[in-house]
Amino acid sequence: MKLEILNKEGKPTGKEITLNDAVFGAEPNEHVVYLTVKQYLANQRQGTASSLERWAVSGSTKKLHKQKGTGGARKGSVKNIQFPGGPRAFGPHPRDYRFRLNTKVKDLARVSVLSDKAKANNICVVEDFDFDAAKTKQFIQFLGNLKLTNTKTLMVTGEVKKNLVLSARNIEKVKTTTADTLNTYSILNAEKLILTVDAVKKIEESLG
Repeated sequence: MKLEILNKEGKPTGKEITLNDAVFGAEPNEHVVYLTVKQYLANQRQGTASSLERWAVSGSTKKLHKQKGTGGARKGSVKNIQFPGGPRAFGPHPRDYRFRLNTKVKDLARVSVLSDKAKANNICVVEDFDFDAAKTKQFIQFLGNLKLTNTKTLMVTGEVKKNLVLSARNIEKVKTTTADTLNTYSILNAEKLILTVDAVKKIEESLG
């Protein structure tokens, strides 16, 4: 697949880039995408939810009243779970939700979602650039030039561009990342991908 390389004004530079079919033209594998997204979301969980069980609640274990004949429910002690503010039966405790996946599985997932984006013409390639200063207005103008205003967009660069990152961080629906930290969830979560020429080369080196 060939794409025109645009400048930051959104105009063609007269150059084209050929995307590697092994990375941008593969048959998507939905199952590995599911596994990778599941792992990403699980790894974001703090796992700090905790509740008190009967053994952890302070209070007397004396039986409140006799078992039968009161007309009310039987109660073993003030630690019973039916009392408001009391303990919880089988409640959550701190745990680690993270799990591991093979590197090849995660690479295949990224190839799958990149290929899907390319097939849907949701990738545009721009020449490498950075702003002279960190100004949000510049990035908004850049999005307008590409006709991506109010579109969920992921900008991927070959390396960290400080001014570009600072210019984009306050814009709703816009995320920036680098080719070496690009993940499946971020790609799926964006409607459009903006890749710099350097980012395309690094992605193809990593996944091709």
